[in-house]
Amino acid sequence: MQFSGSHILSVQQFERDDVERIFSVADRMQPYAHRRRVTGVLDGAILGSMFFEPSTRTRVSFGSAFNLLGGEVRETTGFENSAIAKGESLYDTARVLSGYSDVIAMRHPEVGSVGEFAAASRVPVINGGDGSNEHPSQALLDLYTIRSEIAASGRTIDQLRIAMVGDLRYGRTVHSLCKLLCAFKGVQIVLVAPQALQMPPEIVESLRSTGHKVLESDRLEESIAHVDIVYSTRIQEERFSSQEEADLYRGRFRLNQSIYTHHCEPNTVIMHPLPRDSREHARELDDDLNDNPNLAIFRQADNGILVRMALFALILDVVDQVDQHARDVNWYTGGRF
Repeated sequence: MQFSGSHILSVQQFERDDVERIFSVADRMQPYAHRRRVTGVLDGAILGSMFFEPSTRTRVSFGSAFNLLGGEVRETTGFENSAIAKGESLYDTARVLSGYSDVIAMRHPEVGSVGEFAAASRVPVINGGDGSNEHPSQALLDLYTIRSEIAASGRTIDQLRIAMVGDLRYGRTVHSLCKLLCAFKGVQIVLVAPQALQMPPEIVESLRSTGHKVLESDRLEESIAHVDIVYSTRIQEERFSSQEEADLYRGRFRLNQSIYTHHCEPNTVIMHPLPRDSREHARELDDDLNDNPNLAIFRQADNGILVRMALFALILDVVDQVDQHARDVNWYTGGRF
């Protein structure tokens, strides 16, 4: 695809070569994300950060990625703090705010809303999540993490074995990841969820039509026995009609160190898009996994910076200028990476 000036709305925009291009640029961002170097390549550029749904990691990650390239961030969070609360349409909001920004990152609770916004925007828009639909940058950082984590075992994304566990019906991260995996070969996927929360049938059919092997199950232990990755998700309580309905499924698939030791292969990597629900009645990933070296959830979050820096550099067409505007950092940066 032509990255320069493009919206990033769905992973279905990407061919395999596009994904590998993003990963190659993300690799080049490591000195900056790891605070060894600083670049001002986007000095003067403005990111419009518009998050109409709660977010910590994604919102701050987008902003930090832009800052690390030398740009500035202007934020709107929540409907109550925007003109939408006064009845302004997405069209009008897009027309106005795209005049203030060079690129926009947006999250909205309604499916298709970011695409509607992008159609009216005068600058590129990146989808930070539209309801239960898609979350393309999360899928990219997940796949980037998978590639990094399994490389030590000599494995690649082709022939990957992965179990996706939890709320697969409403979890936009797993929807986008499955769609992205369709660009690769010979993937084995186990979808572990209660019957009511299984992956949407059209996504399962897309995986199978690509040639991937897909198994659906509601049993955790046997499903994680022979996989490279266990990708856990929380119950998306905000998508349910009531708290009581969400509570029916919360805590159904808890992974702890004992289950991991008895059922997983020694190098099985544990992933989660975060936030993990650490409340006592939930705990999809127990705290006793925190010292497990194969718990990759925080490396996964760190990788979000690399991938989002890569997207900004590609969309704003500055990939080959990043190093030209760089210098060594002059503050303490030890101990983080």
